This record gives sequence, structure tokens and C-alpha cells, in this order.
Amino acid sequence: MTAYSLPLSQHDIESLERATLDAVAPPAVEELDGWLLPFDRSTIGRAISAVPLRHDAGPVSVVQAMQARYAAHGLRAAFRVADVPGLAAVRTEMARLGYLPQQATLVQVGSATRMREICDAPPAPVSTTPDDAWAAPFLTAGFDPVDGANRIQALRRAQNAVYATVREGDQTLACGTAAFGFGWASIHGMRTVAHRRGQGMAVRVLAGLADAALARGLERVFLQVEAENTAALALYRRAGFSTAWRYHYWRPAQT
Repeated sequence: MTAYSLPLSQHDIESLERATLDAVAPPAVEELDGWLLPFDRSTIGRAISAVPLRHDAGPVSVVQAMQARYAAHGLRAAFRVADVPGLAAVRTEMARLGYLPQQATLVQVGSATRMREICDAPPAPVSTTPDDAWAAPFLTAGFDPVDGANRIQALRRAQNAVYATVREGDQTLACGTAAFGFGWASIHGMRTVAHRRGQGMAVRVLAGLADAALARGLERVFLQVEAENTAALALYRRAGFSTAWRYHYWRPAQT
């Protein structure tokens, strides 16, 4: 069962981007000329980078206007821009102003039903409470502890989310989060402790999150994954996800 068609409509693109920022929950968000501007002092790219709500051309003057808004908040501007023809002029302007494209990331869409079907084991239990057991994998060996702490804080701020964990005794082996809004379920914070990777833990997390989405009547699911994360991409391909578009973070050349 597929609850989307590619390419996504402009309406679907806008709803997906609004849902993304709801999930990472920056303390402040502004809207300017068809862009969302999140303001946070975080390591999470999605929580600190302006993003267009449409994939067609707008006035490139908005780039400098956004720079000014970030400066007013005492922050350096960064942007998250799809590699699509309709935004070519914007990317050219960012390059002219000294920004560089980094960290290629794929936006992938799928269905909760298909995501659930790949799991034969018990799905991970989910809770509406992001407790310390859920947070534990973010702070284990193999993950950046500062970035992990930022992600814990951000995902705990999400207003409509559930938190899945796979546990053995008092140890959390894997975790993940699903946020619900704007007609989407979105997947975030997928983590498995190093010594249990490749053992089906993430599949159980996806299954638990899929059950939570379906219980809320939500079939459409999206996630974002770095283009070089081959292990995660293989898992999401099995779960029926397809790439809707690729984007880069555009950051000042000196950072």
C-alpha cells in the first residue's frame, strides 16, 4: 500500500517541511517569503538551517534577507536546499555569498504499512514519555556525545511524538522516535548500540513506530538520511522507502 506518489506535490513538500521542524522543535521559527527559518543553538542541521517550502524559484534576494534575520538572533545563517532545478538560482546566490554545499542528505518517503511488514519479531514498545532509557543509546560509544545530547533535547521538545525502545534487562539496545503532524509520520533519532547492530534491532523500532502511526490513522511516513549512510539506506529500502529528493546544507565557507 502506497500513500504517496513521486514526485511529491508542492503541497506535500510544504507539509513535510513543516512536519520536520515540528519534530526537531527549535525554540523559535519564523517564516519569510516562503522559507521557514528555525533558530536554535544546536548541532542539529535541520534545527538551525532555513528551508524553502516550495521547490520552484523564488526571489534570490531572500537569501540576504535571511542572513539579516539570523544575524538579528546572534546566529550565523545556514540553509537546507534541495538539489532540484527550481532552486538553482538560489543555490547560485548562496555560492556567490560564500556558502558551500555540505552533507548530502536524502529525504525518503514510504508507508507505515510497508514499514511494519518487514518485521517478524515483536515490535519495539513505544511510549509518549522520552525517558532516560530511551535517551541512553545517544550517549553510548560510537556517537558524538554533544550531538547526542542536542538530539535528546530537541526530540523531547516535540509536541506530538512517541519514543520506541528495544531493551534487554536494564540496557537499551536501540531507540527511535516518530513525530506526527501535517498528515505525516516522521522518523527521527534511530540509534542502535554498536555491539548489537545488524541484529534486527532497528527493524523492531521501525515496526513499533509504524504501529503507532497506523493507530493514529497515518499512512504516509518520511525520514531523512545521509546519502553516505549505506547501512541505513539498505534498511530503509527493505522497509519500502523511496527517495523524494536530495538536499545539501549550505554553510559559510569558513566553518
